[in-house]
Amino acid sequence: MTTTTTPAVRVTGLRRAYGEREVLAGLDLEIAPGEFVALLGRSGSGKSTMLRALAGLDPDYAGSVLVAPRRAVVFQEPRLQPWKRVVDNVAIGLPGRDARSRARQALAEVGLAGHERAWPATLSGGEAQRAALARALVREPDLLLLDEPFGALDALTRIRMHALLRQLCARHRPAVLLVTHDVDEAIMLADRITVLGEDGRLGSDVPVRLAGPRQRDTTEFGALRAHLLTELGVTESE
Repeated sequence: MTTTTTPAVRVTGLRRAYGEREVLAGLDLEIAPGEFVALLGRSGSGKSTMLRALAGLDPDYAGSVLVAPRRAVVFQEPRLQPWKRVVDNVAIGLPGRDARSRARQALAEVGLAGHERAWPATLSGGEAQRAALARALVREPDLLLLDEPFGALDALTRIRMHALLRQLCARHRPAVLLVTHDVDEAIMLADRITVLGEDGRLGSDVPVRLAGPRQRDTTEFGALRAHLLTELGVTESE
């Protein structure tokens, strides 16, 4: 007997235009449950436009977008409400009397135990983004949408956040779409990488078959990096 698994994401013929400028020109994309996909593209190529359509934040598109019912989004800015303490930010919208207890557990999971009653303004950039991840994952989403969540962090903090995200995804097993322009970040994190060109169409769709833990100084990493940079129209000297 054969069984079929419903994809976490199924996009068919997705088009989005702003005036006369077509940003997305008929995209098809599927993401399996538990799969981590990175969407690469240059700034302004339409990556975030696509993510917003999947998140239900932009209904003005043509085509078919089917996504898992439970989804959560983490943006480049943590978007914590400054008038709420950290635990209350994580608990926003959670049903049930145990909402704050679940929020505390989520904060502990991202390394913020003891910060529950802190104000967002007192957190570092990395801590604030950890709180944003806790807020997303406490809902146990089927689909986690990440819009360049580490782009504003320094290099060392970004490396630590990559390790944390890998641990959290292995534990919670959501399907993930990471929007990024950072080729190394995509290779370090994703099971599969697809490239959005400046013509609004998807180019390469490449599985990442690197043994873990992934290291930037391996031949395989360098070859995949070079291929993706070529797809993006970038030379190593840029």
